[in-house]
Amino acid sequence: MRSKDKISYFYDGDVGSVYFGPNHPMKPHRLCMTHHLILAYGLHSKMEVYRPHKAYPIEMAQFHSPDYVEFLQRINPENQNLFPNEMARYNLGEDCPVFEDLFEFCQLYAGGTIDAARRLNNKLCDIAINWAGGLHHAKKCDASGFCYINDLVLGILELLKHHPRVLYIDIDVHHGDGVEEAFYFTDRVMTVSFHKFGDKFFPGTGDVKEKEKGNFTPLMCR
Repeated sequence: MRSKDKISYFYDGDVGSVYFGPNHPMKPHRLCMTHHLILAYGLHSKMEVYRPHKAYPIEMAQFHSPDYVEFLQRINPENQNLFPNEMARYNLGEDCPVFEDLFEFCQLYAGGTIDAARRLNNKLCDIAINWAGGLHHAKKCDASGFCYINDLVLGILELLKHHPRVLYIDIDVHHGDGVEEAFYFTDRVMTVSFHKFGDKFFPGTGDVKEKEKGNFTPLMCR
């Protein structure tokens, strides 16, 4: 990072207030802890801090199916038992539970990534950070691996409005299958994923032997 890089940092405290449920490994409260560390070390003074907009359903539907987005918008812990077929269809349940303020949570983390991409597109910053984002497993029509809306795909789509090609690098321990699937048949996005593979490790994709379609390179740790 150059000393004069302009950095945009997106954060909304509400994103860390949601609760996935007891014993669930997804802990959004860690986002608040990370933000407090940034404040404690004075790093916020080195960045421009922004509250992201809440992504609109029409923005989410740039990738996700409108019926899936609409269902996320109306489902809640009180009425989920009324929709057993839809819950199964959209893969909502144990790994991807329905909790209070689920849709607002999706709006906040997706909005942060979209805003970050727009600032990069408009050359308003050199680096954009949205710690709440990165939910790379969500598919076009269903949730997966604690991920409901794929903010990364939405951000890349935004970048493609101004750039002919985008390189996406995924360093999560799990294969970035949702992003790979979204751009599998285009040469405008190259996705590179560093992840663990084998021993039935989730999501079970991303073998180095997988035949490429010209845009994906799986790199895994065993």
